[in-house]
Amino acid sequence: MTTPDDTAVEAAAERLDRARRTGVPCAPVRDLLPAGDLDAAYAVQSLLTGRRLAAGRRITGWKVGLTSPAVQRQLGVDTPDFGALFDDTAVPDGAELPWGAVLQPKAEAEVALVLEHDLPHERHTVADVIRATGFALPAVEVVGSRIRDWDITAVDTVADNASGGAYVLGTRPVLLRDVELRTAGMVLERRGEPVSTGAGTACLGHPLHAAVWLADTLVRLGTPLRAGDTVLTGALGPMAAVAPGDVLEARIDGLGSVRAAFGPAAEEGQPR
Repeated sequence: MTTPDDTAVEAAAERLDRARRTGVPCAPVRDLLPAGDLDAAYAVQSLLTGRRLAAGRRITGWKVGLTSPAVQRQLGVDTPDFGALFDDTAVPDGAELPWGAVLQPKAEAEVALVLEHDLPHERHTVADVIRATGFALPAVEVVGSRIRDWDITAVDTVADNASGGAYVLGTRPVLLRDVELRTAGMVLERRGEPVSTGAGTACLGHPLHAAVWLADTLVRLGTPLRAGDTVLTGALGPMAAVAPGDVLEARIDGLGSVRAAFGPAAEEGQPR
């Protein structure tokens, strides 16, 4: 692991944080960090996470990204990435997310796991994750990018909290023994029209594989998954574009459905 340059990390964090505060997307941060240096990118993410915690936010779990081999190839990596979930980014099922709360939003349907036990081991098995999981829920992740026009590399998205924005969980918990996640089909609809389809196999072959990867990775970093954490395991299909006023509904076989609603665009001169 490299030792990131503090000045470069601070500069990248400030660029992203300013975009979040002002609602104006920024230039990529890869020009500030060593080429392809994911350690430096995670250092930026950690600094921004620390700022949010200092401001009174609470980590409610973690999200796994880059679970699609096609997206990994596009960004030049061979591994997933992760970011933190926060209490102020959790949106109730069907509740309206104000337009502008997430910059340049897109939507993904995912399987969420809610943990009942810690995952503290150096190496985890699928059985460990099953034993630790209290229940599963359908989820919509509203991904967003502080970086203008989604002009991102792996370094950019990792630094930007894995392009995290907001998330919506369904409300009917399902035990893992009652659902087959690998073959579970997914459809994400806008006004009844499919905008994304997929299945559990699209997420590293099985959503539980993504959870195992996350559990191992966070232990190495000294922040293991804990009871009560929500884990968004990764997209089951392509990201869908979002427009003001949209209501998207994700249906996942065996898990049920969940809705993400977006507010109207603010009128010119009105606050975001």
